[in-house]
Amino acid sequence: MRRVRSTRVGLCLLLLLSFLFAPSVSAEAATSKRKPTARRHATIKKSSAKRYSARSARARRLKLAKARAAAAARAYREAATPKFKVDDQGELVPDLRAAAGIIYNPVTGEVLWEENSQNKRSIASITKVMTAVVFLEDDPDLKQDVMVERRDVSAASTTFLRANERVRAQDLLHLMLVASDNAAARALARISPWGSKGFVQRMNEKAIELGLVNTTFADPSGLDPANLSSAYDLSRLITYAAGDERIGPIMRTKEYAFATNRRVVSVHSTNRLLDISGVDVRGGKTGFIHQAGYCLATMLKLPHGDQVAVVVLGARSNAGRFLETRHLFNWLATKAQSLFSARPLQPQPQN
Repeated sequence: MRRVRSTRVGLCLLLLLSFLFAPSVSAEAATSKRKPTARRHATIKKSSAKRYSARSARARRLKLAKARAAAAARAYREAATPKFKVDDQGELVPDLRAAAGIIYNPVTGEVLWEENSQNKRSIASITKVMTAVVFLEDDPDLKQDVMVERRDVSAASTTFLRANERVRAQDLLHLMLVASDNAAARALARISPWGSKGFVQRMNEKAIELGLVNTTFADPSGLDPANLSSAYDLSRLITYAAGDERIGPIMRTKEYAFATNRRVVSVHSTNRLLDISGVDVRGGKTGFIHQAGYCLATMLKLPHGDQVAVVVLGARSNAGRFLETRHLFNWLATKAQSLFSARPLQPQPQN
């Protein structure tokens, strides 16, 4: 009986212990299961957020790129369509989108069309036309070797040169006028008889000699926004430079290659008009800095043979300056018979 009673007591104790501790063990087990599950949910949620964020960022970038491309396409289509207005005489004339422009007859000195042509504006790299004119004044040796200095290339923005390279002066002249290389302009001024500072002074003296009353220069490259001129003055300057047999052919060059003492360099002209069929470019120079906008001064030959200087300053885009120039050229071609005299005219003497 004692054994039976003892067994019963033991079973009761086991049941009691099981009843007391079973909820605690069950709760602990449930908690241990819930914790990993919660962590997994947090990890999954965080991972999903990252994927969603990256996907959204890519989508936003793509959407922005498409919007910019669409805006650029609209701007190009708008610029590619000529605009006209009626002048005081009731004639249909170009309605320029740029800040200033002119069509100038270099033979008669007549302004065939203009808009804000006397306004002084920053002219950027069109400055390099005068740099070429002044550098060639003393008939320098274009085959001379020039060592490119660090100050030539420092903060030059656009340059194909490297410090301590040797190039010919002829290559510097081509680089400056074809590829609008700023370091090349600085190097030419530096090796001139006047030195860098005296060269700029000579540029201003030359402007006075040519009768460019609205023109002043502060540096030989055009990076300084204090290089100022007007569309009218630049039409006369590009006429003068294009008539120089050493400058005109360079400004008509589409591509140029040369060798330094270290490597071979190839450049392309910044003047896109050279690639357009039906436009006979006799000389030209582009220019751009933010203060100037997109600029172009060029000498064009009309189908009937006459040459005109066409200048566009402060265009809204790179393509815009070429499109505006082309519009002016096309309009002039249709008006040539009435705007140009049938009798031959003698060129005016250059100053």
